[in-house]
Amino acid sequence: MDAQQKDRFSRQILFAGIGEQGQERLLASSAVLVGCGAMGTAVANLLVRAGLGSLRLIDRDFVEPSNLQRQTLYEETDARDNLPKAVAAERRLRAIDSGARVEGIVADLTPENAREILSGFPLILDGTDNFETRLLINDAAIALGIPWIYAAAVGSAGVTMTIFPGETACLACLLESGGESQPQSSREAVPESANGVPPGADETCDTAGVLGAAVNVIASIEATEAVKILIGRRDMLLGKLISFDVWSGDFRSIRVARQPECRACVRSDLRYLEGEAQPHITMCGRDSVQIHERGRRLDLAELDRRLASVAADVRSNDFLLRFRVNSYYVTVFPDGRAIFKGTRDPAVARSLYARYIGA
Repeated sequence: MDAQQKDRFSRQILFAGIGEQGQERLLASSAVLVGCGAMGTAVANLLVRAGLGSLRLIDRDFVEPSNLQRQTLYEETDARDNLPKAVAAERRLRAIDSGARVEGIVADLTPENAREILSGFPLILDGTDNFETRLLINDAAIALGIPWIYAAAVGSAGVTMTIFPGETACLACLLESGGESQPQSSREAVPESANGVPPGADETCDTAGVLGAAVNVIASIEATEAVKILIGRRDMLLGKLISFDVWSGDFRSIRVARQPECRACVRSDLRYLEGEAQPHITMCGRDSVQIHERGRRLDLAELDRRLASVAADVRSNDFLLRFRVNSYYVTVFPDGRAIFKGTRDPAVARSLYARYIGA
């Protein structure tokens, strides 16, 4: 470090857990972040300000006015200019620390590009908004042998867990195999909704809302875990699934068992990375895209209830549900299939599906 860097990071260097050696390691480190929404911008902001040397940002979306309530790297001008989030975030982070190497990539993480985009980094960070992409990250991390940190928030609650492929439980162990053990402290209140994913697994920030405070609590834990990994302090990692609800104050810390028959980290069945678990997408007439979710059944009545306050023209019967979001008209069927009229871009359809129909 030069004298200017020592002065800039002096308060962090004074912290015994990091010190001068840790700060030097952080300045020489890098990470890749998938998703520049609320969680992603909060984590990126914390890490760049802490002195992370290099950060790659991946996001497929554009800044909208509704993002400004919680997505801390964006301003009204970004929304007016319809800037891609990866571009706006890169600009802001470079303004925060001109010495940081920040690369924004406007792209949808897919089975076709995941290996290439995520390779070459010692750590993958989760800033995504749907479990389809998180399970893709999980599969890619296992294939590449790269640790990653899962983080999610919706409503007033959030969760995070650090994953080391082949050593700890992976996300598939948690979500697909029921790998929870008991809370680690009897004094911790255990909310009924804290079951490894944010309350309402099928709900999203666009249907259930989200408090910026919930996002920032979880992002702070994710960023701290990232710093520990990057400076070589694995001995200080939490090693648990952390769940916290900022509204009720409910908190718990849970050890997650690695499942002996996990399809991903044990049997190397990386179906999301191989594209076998991704929804099939087809062009469906003029300006329409159809998504075929595999093996999914939807409760249209429940979806109708969730969409009532966030979408327009919501109508349903026993056979289908229809609604409108801005200029997009969506028809959803009980088998998980959905038709998006008003776009020919599969990435737009995937984004709308994740935001309004959910995981």
